[in-house]
Amino acid sequence: MLKHMIISWSIAAVMMGMPISQVLAEDSQSKIFGWVENGLILPANIPVKVKLDTGAKTSSLDAKHLEEFKKDGQEWVRFNIEVKSGHQGKQFTSYIERKIQRKVKIRGAGGTEHRPVVLMDICIGNKILSEEFSLKNRAQMLYPVLLGRLTLEKLGAVDSAKTFTVKPTCNP
Repeated sequence: MLKHMIISWSIAAVMMGMPISQVLAEDSQSKIFGWVENGLILPANIPVKVKLDTGAKTSSLDAKHLEEFKKDGQEWVRFNIEVKSGHQGKQFTSYIERKIQRKVKIRGAGGTEHRPVVLMDICIGNKILSEEFSLKNRAQMLYPVLLGRLTLEKLGAVDSAKTFTVKPTCNP
């Protein structure tokens, strides 16, 4: 539904000569998110900075000490989420085990790699999103969580000129 509304707004914006962000902002039903937002990884309520990346298809999560194993004949992975909160400088660590949903082939500047993909819950604004995340040690990246297009289509529009437009207020 949101996708169809955005297309309609885009056409209207072009016809009226208005920037699309102005048209979207005038509709009180829509929420526009910045390209970086604060979020919570659930259920541990780990505060993270989240990059909303329209250039990525699949969402990605910083995962340390990845170890794949078999459980009841199925492929699983265990890993740690280790992030430092920017506001408080407090270290958050959570040990997680998840069933592997699939493996994804990622192509980037560093070459091609295969990553496990798991289901995780994340809170952005007042929305809890249950999404697939590829797991990768993102220690060298600025943002421990990246939301790709498959997740963004459920979240809403992204304005690349804005940051931190919402606070996570979910009640899991």
